[in-house]
Amino acid sequence: MTSCSELPAHNPSDGSLWQHRDFRRYLTGQTASVAGSSITQMALPVLAVLHLDATTAQVAWLAFLGQLPFALLALHAGALAERYSKRRQMITSNLASAAVLATIPVAAALGTLTLTQLMIVAVAQGAASVLHEAAAISLLPSLVDRSLIQRSNSRIGTLYAIAMTAGSHLGSVLTAVLGPALALVGDIASYLVSAGCAARIQASEPARPRLASGRLREEISAGLRYVNSDERLRTLTLVNATTSFALGLLNTLWALYLLRTLAMSATAFGVVLGLGALGAAAGALAAPALARRWGPGPMMLTALALTPLTQIPLLLASPGLRWQTAIAAALFLQLACAGAVGTTQRSIRQIITTAGMQARMQAVSTWLTRGARPLAALLAGGLGTWTGMRPTLTAGTLLLLIPLVLLARSPLHALRHMPDPPLAPPGATTAPVQPSVLQMASPDVSKSVHMPNARPGRSLGGDIP
Repeated sequence: MTSCSELPAHNPSDGSLWQHRDFRRYLTGQTASVAGSSITQMALPVLAVLHLDATTAQVAWLAFLGQLPFALLALHAGALAERYSKRRQMITSNLASAAVLATIPVAAALGTLTLTQLMIVAVAQGAASVLHEAAAISLLPSLVDRSLIQRSNSRIGTLYAIAMTAGSHLGSVLTAVLGPALALVGDIASYLVSAGCAARIQASEPARPRLASGRLREEISAGLRYVNSDERLRTLTLVNATTSFALGLLNTLWALYLLRTLAMSATAFGVVLGLGALGAAAGALAAPALARRWGPGPMMLTALALTPLTQIPLLLASPGLRWQTAIAAALFLQLACAGAVGTTQRSIRQIITTAGMQARMQAVSTWLTRGARPLAALLAGGLGTWTGMRPTLTAGTLLLLIPLVLLARSPLHALRHMPDPPLAPPGATTAPVQPSVLQMASPDVSKSVHMPNARPGRSLGGDIP
């Protein structure tokens, strides 16, 4: 099978990613998906909290169920993405998500919509989202040369953030004009656009390696051992998981806190999300320059140190325009840090991981990172009910210090340059994954956090950035 890196459009000296048709199609589809997600992230809390009178515990359960498939299915999704076509997995999951989400406006029009239905849809959409994410993230290294990975992720992160902003504002308008249930039609359309763009990608995927037995369980085990054998992957996965747990606790109650405790209107809520998302664009766009100037390690460490500080306005806020402005500014800074860190860490992981392990490496990170969020959602619901929302948000802020300590105590904090890709035998573009590959740990350099997220989760119970 011809390697994508052999095509003229993938030449590192080409200089322009925008002339790469498959990359443009990939980026268009994923950007549309992000914009649609932002509409749902704007409309769904309004629908649950203001129209269905969801309690603190019910909001927590909605978040828990939406994230549960990532804990249960992420490893399987990664192994399937290595075994079968990644594009086909993306297309199928997008179409399934569109069909499932369409049941909400239909039920609302019939007057039969309930929180129970929202929870069922959250689980189904979460499962489709797991399959899509495993395939989409691991497809990128087969579309562009590895020397272009960081630039590709920077542009992806920037456009994702712009799409988040546009989607949040569009969600505010649609929610105000059509109501939150019909506003979800925008997200349904985004799934169809994303599926269409994935179908038009023409680049050949790398040969699909399998273990000799062909058992999915053994392929999953191989991915776990691969990540554990590389100190960079292992350390950053722990940083990712602890960051995700802390933000999962915060984000579970974030919308409820703003809409109910701080009496923020649905329109103001959308504006805050939109303005905050601009920070993710700024961070992703600046990430390559910041990494070159200060080094990936120091840059990521600084961003992790700033993240707990961005929660202070939220903890001190009271109703009013002044505090809404402060929260928006803090969210801008938080997502700028997330954008810079997420772009850098994802680039490093993709660069140092062998072709046959891309999806499984990502699946391990997704399993621990997104799998931590259901537990965080349950904890948030319990603490929020027993102690109140503000003490729960304070606990989440303190938990953000753990990933900072983990990275600061590892050699990764001093990484000054992006690492080199792993060595491969001459002429070998892909190779069957054998157990011996698991011992091929690269030299100790650095990595970073799974962004919590520059790209929002597609599940109904997904976190607000």
